[in-house]
Amino acid sequence: MTNKDQKLILLNVIFASALVVANVIAGKIVMLGENFTIPAAVVVYAVTFLITDIIHENYGREQAKQTIIFGFIAQIFASIMIFLGQLLPVAPFAQESQQAYETLLGQNARFVIASLAAYLTSQYLDVLIFSKLKKMTNTKYKWLRNNVSTASSQLIDTTVFITIAFIGSVPNLWMMILSQYVIKLGIAALDTPIFYWLTRKQKQTTVDQSIKATS
Repeated sequence: MTNKDQKLILLNVIFASALVVANVIAGKIVMLGENFTIPAAVVVYAVTFLITDIIHENYGREQAKQTIIFGFIAQIFASIMIFLGQLLPVAPFAQESQQAYETLLGQNARFVIASLAAYLTSQYLDVLIFSKLKKMTNTKYKWLRNNVSTASSQLIDTTVFITIAFIGSVPNLWMMILSQYVIKLGIAALDTPIFYWLTRKQKQTTVDQSIKATS
């Protein structure tokens, strides 16, 4: 297994883990300042778009789509395991742990449905826009495709997820959507240097391997 293959596996593991963690902590609502309310999952989930962009840049569009499928399977599997865990009989002396389990994960089904709907729509849109921009710019202006694809897909993701997950349970749905989207845009801007570093590093590694192979 090459170093490049190992990095791809690591990226896929982090991607799937971030999705599962985001589903688990999505039920906690965080307030920033007086008006901004966001799910706790927003920071973790935003990382997934960075990872798909890195995989797309280094390994191609089809591999990025494969990563999305892996993430979908991971979410389904985690949801089933969480549900089965809830059904298992609790020990008589540990009733409080069952209540805590249900409080934290009991609404998991609704959040997973919201997440899956938003996830498939936004991630495939991200891959599509990234691919189009890469062709238009002739592989130049990486910051452009990284930020435009993420900003566009995150808008769809935010709107779909919050609408399904929180409609009827929060007082101001649109403020929550705006709050989360603004935070995601900020994260997207901050992760641009990371995107440059990881994609450049991968390219350099490939060049070095080619030189060694011909020497």
